[in-house]
Amino acid sequence: MDNNDILIRLRYALDIKNNDMVEIFKLGGIQLTKEDMQKVLTKTPERDEDEDDSIFTDNGNDDYMPVDNAMLESFLNGFIIHKRGRQEGQTGTPPLTNEPSKNLLLKKVKIALQLTSEDMLEILQSAGVTVSKSELSGLLRKQGHKNYSLCGDRYARNFLKGLALKYRK
Repeated sequence: MDNNDILIRLRYALDIKNNDMVEIFKLGGIQLTKEDMQKVLTKTPERDEDEDDSIFTDNGNDDYMPVDNAMLESFLNGFIIHKRGRQEGQTGTPPLTNEPSKNLLLKKVKIALQLTSEDMLEILQSAGVTVSKSELSGLLRKQGHKNYSLCGDRYARNFLKGLALKYRK
C-alpha cells in the first residue's frame, strides 16, 4: 500500500471532497491544483514484469503523481489544522518528521478526529482486526522508543476500512 493509496482510501473513508483536499494540502504547506489532485488520487500505474524495478521511473503516465512521505505528512498536518484549527501561537506548518507513513497515518488521524485509543480499537475491531492496547500503543509510540513497532499494511488498510464503516453512513 503506497502513499497514493493511503490518500485515496482516507478520502473515501471520511468522504472528503476534492476542493477540501486541495484546501487541506494548502493548510499543510503544499499548493496543488484540482488537476494535480486528480493525478494524486490516481492509483499506481500497472507495470510489466519486464520493466525496471525502480519505483520512480517515468513510465510516461501523465495522469499519475506519486506522493512521497513528506507530501503525505504535509497533508496529514493540514488535515489536523482543517479539523481542529491552528494551535495558538503557531503560524507556520509543523516540521516534518522522518517517520514511516503508516505510523504517521494512525497518529495524525487520531489527533485530527480526536480519537481515543479505545475508539481506535473499536474502529479496528469493526474491520475484523483484534489488536491489544499494548500493540496499538507500540504503533503510536515515537520512532526510536524501545516499544515502538512498525505499522504494516494490514493495520493501516483495516484502520481505513474501519473509518469508512464508522464515518460513511
